[in-house]
Amino acid sequence: MKGIPVLHVEADCIARAWELSLIELYKHGCDVKTEYDKPDDPPSKDATMIITITDPLNEPMIHKDFPGGPVELQEYVMEVCEGIKDHLVRDPTDPHDTRWEYTYHERLFNYRVTGHNTLDQIELMCRKLAQTPHSRRAQAITWKVWEDNDCFDPPCLQSIWCRITEEHGQPFLSMNVRFRSNDAYKAAFMNMFALVQLQIRIANRISQLLGRPVAIGRYCHMADSYHIYGAYFREFEGRFLAMLQKRTFEQRTMRYEDVRELMESAREDILRKAQKMAQHL
Repeated sequence: MKGIPVLHVEADCIARAWELSLIELYKHGCDVKTEYDKPDDPPSKDATMIITITDPLNEPMIHKDFPGGPVELQEYVMEVCEGIKDHLVRDPTDPHDTRWEYTYHERLFNYRVTGHNTLDQIELMCRKLAQTPHSRRAQAITWKVWEDNDCFDPPCLQSIWCRITEEHGQPFLSMNVRFRSNDAYKAAFMNMFALVQLQIRIANRISQLLGRPVAIGRYCHMADSYHIYGAYFREFEGRFLAMLQKRTFEQRTMRYEDVRELMESAREDILRKAQKMAQHL
């Protein structure tokens, strides 16, 4: 193939899909330098990646080798789905405001266009699909052309697209997400897990509007640049790849149901932490 390779993996759960995507990327990705490399860093492994998860709620949902633990995962879910860090987003009209450029929740649920009302794109998606389940127009975007081409840290997630199909009388919500850039080792698992939680919330909201249950369909995660930074190779090979030989898949993963109570019990501490972060920005 001329140019960056296009790779695809398919699996029955989030944990297996993420693991297979890293193996495929490491084996078949191309070598590309990045804007973040230090002089002695080797080039990254990079590819355009399509990850299909046929049953996003199937266990085991959590892979133990993502850089973090259940509490950090809960914090990220709350950041994406509940907006617990939206107060950290900078005022784009204030050049002296040094807070964050965006959060995904802020862009999806509170999309701001100068001179217009803010837009809750997720609610608009839900209403569109409740009215016309087969619509191809139910999407939410994060990119702001007038800001993101020149800002220091533009969003990696670009869009979410949903559609409902019906099988044997049961409606299923499928979701596609697209990233322009996705750190495969350090970020992609948490991205996928949190966005599947968002998929659940979207399905539940449509269920409310329709007055009938909407089940979770497949999830498709697409990244234009799915990469492992060269600076991470030693850690990735020593930690992730080595564990493939030393532990079974069951030992490398955990059931969400087994840690759900622990994750939920951390909510109050996570909220306090998020509020304190504003003091340091």
